Amino acid sequence: MKKLSALLMAIALYAPLPAQAQQLDLATVTCKDFIASDKQTIGLILMWLEGYYSDTDAKPIVDFDKMKADGGKLGEYCGKNPGHSLITAADEVFGP
Repeated sequence: MKKLSALLMAIALYAPLPAQAQQLDLATVTCKDFIASDKQTIGLILMWLEGYYSDTDAKPIVDFDKMKADGGKLGEYCGKNPGHSLITAADEVFGP
């Protein structure tokens, strides 16, 4: 949980400050929406997913090579299943 909190804090510090609060409910995002997103949004979502699916006692390391590989797998899955929810796709790619 500490790792996820630190990750979210780092993202918040580097994200541009919006004029109003922005939220993204990943439960409602489809694979089609994800693929159509800009690179920055895709990167932020991938970073969040890596933290969410990591072990609770894992070291606080951001492995960009793993994130890139997992992102490729997620993109491939989503390309074949554009109607699936992003969380369903992530469960397939990041899950056990």
